[in-house]
Amino acid sequence: AMAGEGSTFRLRCSLLGHGQDVRGLTRGLFPEGGFVSVSRDRTARLWAPDGLNRGFTEMHCMSGHSNFVSCVCIIPASDLYPRGLIATGGNDHNICIFTVDNPTPLYVLKGHKNTVCSLSSGKFGTLLSGSWDTTAKVWLNDRCMMTLQGHTAAIWAVKILPEQGLMLTGSADKTIKLWKAGRCERTFTGHEDCVRGLAILSEMEFLSCANDASVRRWQISGECLQVYYGHTNYIYSVSVFPRCKDFVTTGEDRSLRIWKQGECAQTIRLPAQSVWCCCVLDNGDIVVGASDGIIRVFTESLERTASAEEIQAFENELAQASIDPKTGDLGDINADDLPGREHLKDPGTRDGQTRLIKDNGKVEAYQWSVSEGRWIKIGDVVGSSGATQQTSGKVLFEGKEYDYVFTIDVNENGPSYKLPYNITDDPWLTAYNFLQKNDLNPMFLDQVAKFIMDNTKGQTLLSTSNQFSDPFTGAGRYVPGSSSGSSTIPGADPFTGAGRYVPGSASNAVTPVGRVDPFTGMGAYQSAAAKVENIYFPKKDAVTFDQANPTQILGKLKELNGSAAEEHKLTEDDLIILEKLLSATCNTSAETPTAQQLQTLWRALNWPEDIVFPALDILRLSVRHPTVNENFCSEKEHVQFIILLLKFLNPKGKQANQLLALRALCNCFVSHAGQKLMMEQRDEIMTQAIETKSGNNKNIHIALATLTLNYAVCLHKVNNVEGKAQCLSVISTVMEVVQDLEAIFRLLVALGTLISDDTNAVQLAKSLGVDSQIKKYASVSEPAKVKECCRFVLNLL
Repeated sequence: AMAGEGSTFRLRCSLLGHGQDVRGLTRGLFPEGGFVSVSRDRTARLWAPDGLNRGFTEMHCMSGHSNFVSCVCIIPASDLYPRGLIATGGNDHNICIFTVDNPTPLYVLKGHKNTVCSLSSGKFGTLLSGSWDTTAKVWLNDRCMMTLQGHTAAIWAVKILPEQGLMLTGSADKTIKLWKAGRCERTFTGHEDCVRGLAILSEMEFLSCANDASVRRWQISGECLQVYYGHTNYIYSVSVFPRCKDFVTTGEDRSLRIWKQGECAQTIRLPAQSVWCCCVLDNGDIVVGASDGIIRVFTESLERTASAEEIQAFENELAQASIDPKTGDLGDINADDLPGREHLKDPGTRDGQTRLIKDNGKVEAYQWSVSEGRWIKIGDVVGSSGATQQTSGKVLFEGKEYDYVFTIDVNENGPSYKLPYNITDDPWLTAYNFLQKNDLNPMFLDQVAKFIMDNTKGQTLLSTSNQFSDPFTGAGRYVPGSSSGSSTIPGADPFTGAGRYVPGSASNAVTPVGRVDPFTGMGAYQSAAAKVENIYFPKKDAVTFDQANPTQILGKLKELNGSAAEEHKLTEDDLIILEKLLSATCNTSAETPTAQQLQTLWRALNWPEDIVFPALDILRLSVRHPTVNENFCSEKEHVQFIILLLKFLNPKGKQANQLLALRALCNCFVSHAGQKLMMEQRDEIMTQAIETKSGNNKNIHIALATLTLNYAVCLHKVNNVEGKAQCLSVISTVMEVVQDLEAIFRLLVALGTLISDDTNAVQLAKSLGVDSQIKKYASVSEPAKVKECCRFVLNLL
């Protein structure tokens, strides 16, 4: 148990096993009291408490990454894996998932385009990953469900909050973002440098730590409640004690700090430059991992404290390492003895000679150039005891870590350029990319590559990183044309429920006495209610907007044509042509629409936005006709067509245009060509369409809900995980703002259709917290269909 107030942490044990820096730690589910560590040595290790003494035993060593492993988290127990799973992320861009008893991965998640440096798990098997590729991804089992885009630099930290559907990301762009159902809800600003770690205090509060050497406590609502100072350098990790608000931090100042009641209560120095990570065990003991590859555990409990000899050995090690408190010892050179900048006044004696100087406490390396007769800066030296520069790779450039960051001057007066380099990189490829990125003359290629090789002599690691193994095929993405969507015939509007048996609606007209819930099966209700069948979903066919008044539409068109500018005016003949198109598509004549009619309609659709709405209405009605659908949605025309409709969805534009464009998009789903186009352009269309929710217009909300429903109908037929995830995110986002019950009903049917027969989709809906969003609709009295449909959906969740 946690010891009393004012007690101090002492060493419990030091664990050797990893060959290089320990970069990530997490407390384990199994075995009890154990933890998992990951390292630059490419392995993950599972440690179990040693019953006999105060230490831990390595249960097994897991390998699956082809490069450094940088983060780890536990995925909670499930029916299939009662002991939970272990997820690790690495510099090979992959995430490996292990069971607790097998040293090889159960499966590997591919999709990130750069180092995966943070992982967090949520309920229902969801996993959130953060990467240097500036994105975070949400995974469910072995599939990527959604990608969170918005940060402008590497994402160093991610956390799933206890309240469903909320996620946090911390980035090298100095901000933290809160995401709900896959959309950024809020950005927290305050840190002055790269955000490195996050920790959850409660449903309403969290902590962040950063390279600005501060820890901040935030409220989910956006307010920064407190800033904690104490560290003198980058803070890499923050971890919270169980059942209280105290926490621990570790950083680049060789220390572990314990914070109680908002104060730094204890500082423990370690004999290693970088203290990368920490975690708190259930019993309150602290585990830390550092650049010397050693894991150390500290405890407040006297029974678990190490023996006097072990503590003495630890202190001796510390005394030797901390002789230079400024942590600047470069091999045998003591930074304090280094000359200052004046040393660069003396010329060098040979080309390529290097010289170290100290400037503002920073050690810099220079190289003599005979041809230019000057010293050229070749890098900031970050060597240190316990970790060579090569093991702790801590030069930061644009928020990412590198083994070296060279400064290259291409000519005397021009600007200097930063060239970041890792010893696992190919010098030629790096040089080529550097010249490309900075628009420099390719003739420097040999020179730059040679410069890199000369300045990193003997520092190459065995390059086994098969960098090109994952070509980002994005398997599981929708591949155009793969949808074998069956062509659906436009039917009557299935929502009027006309002539259909609507369970319980007759007796609901008489409000049940005392609001008795007709489903409790009270009295005579029982037999009828028990048999209520789900007539609502999964829906098989698209829902269309068919209601039409051709005379009114044409009247308005003529009226507006009268006041249109000369270049837009339609002739009498044009108006007759459009009248024929309307009668051909509203089933009042047996004629087929002609190319000439569609060209005339296209001209009218390009009218200025304040008068275009009657033309949009003609489009909405005519696109239901197979000929028109084929014409506008086929390979040839569709780009123009989609651009036109998306233009009208601009939330700043006229609401009438937004409404009719949404309805036209819904009606596109009646034919195969339209379905294919809608599915190919789904991402664009949904992203634009969701913006129309802000206008609080009931008809627009119904149209938006219907568009989502039509997507759900198509997605129910093809197993497109990303599509379903986007749809669920839209449903969840739109539910927040919609008041109209018809729109709610259509969203419920869409939700039911999406999750029917798909356990993955059910889990994702739960992790987004959709079930708690819709509960309130289970008690709506009128219309009965809302309540009934809602209950059927809740049964699935």
